[in-house]
Amino acid sequence: MEISNAGRAEVLVHALPYIQEYTGKVVVVKYGGNAMINEDLKDSVMKDIVLLSLIGVKTVLVHGGGPEITEMLKKIGKESVFVDGLRVTDKETADIVQMVLAGKINKNLVALIGNKGGKAIGLSGMDGHMIEAKVKDERLGFVGEITKVNVAPILDVIDRGYIPVISTVGCDREGNVYNINADTAAAKIAGELGAESLISMTDIGGILKDKNDPETLIPVIRTEDAPRLIADGTIGGGMIPKVECCINALRWGVNRVFIIDGRIPHAILIEMLTNEGIGTMFTAEPSAPTPGETP
Repeated sequence: MEISNAGRAEVLVHALPYIQEYTGKVVVVKYGGNAMINEDLKDSVMKDIVLLSLIGVKTVLVHGGGPEITEMLKKIGKESVFVDGLRVTDKETADIVQMVLAGKINKNLVALIGNKGGKAIGLSGMDGHMIEAKVKDERLGFVGEITKVNVAPILDVIDRGYIPVISTVGCDREGNVYNINADTAAAKIAGELGAESLISMTDIGGILKDKNDPETLIPVIRTEDAPRLIADGTIGGGMIPKVECCINALRWGVNRVFIIDGRIPHAILIEMLTNEGIGTMFTAEPSAPTPGETP
């Protein structure tokens, strides 16, 4: 579809209030799901990240890479085993996780951002002991529970005008490497940075009242409402830990958290720079009292 010059100008004018709202503030994007696998979507995400950086948003990209880890394990003849949705990580698997996340995926994303005209530096949770961890569950091996997040390396990169691209591997004081859940890491990092927003890219449109009907999207969920939605099954399965990470991010100081559909091109810009949005926003703001009710 061709857009006239006047149309382009109109788009920018409509985006101006949102640009002003976010300029100079930190936004953490948790990048995963289909948007990491599909090359066209990956291209779209990198363009969004570069554009946000160019308009003054302090964008932090936190990524996982489960499918590529599974693929690499297959290549060496190692089967992936999961317990409660988490990958069992022995020492050999931890080495593969480090290699794939902190190496291949991280550096490829840095290169893609550079190809789009952005400036990025790749970091892992091991750099500067950014993400310190301990064993989460003996059954899972080297799957880490975060004990401390040091955001000084991230702030140093931001202050020098670069986009931090962070792979979610952590370590302890003995040098052990831990596989860290990317949703949890993104929430912790966003909280420590006092981020304006955390945007979690997923393979669904947001939280639906009816999981089979995309028209039943719930646009806003307040922290006080989340337990009820989990109890009645509206939020279930693999979405429960993702939602818990969203709620925790708010408790740790993030202003707003979004779950958006990473399968939609330019989903980040649509969510941040339009009045429509495309996902579910989580907020700590209480519900408005009903008439006659004491606020």
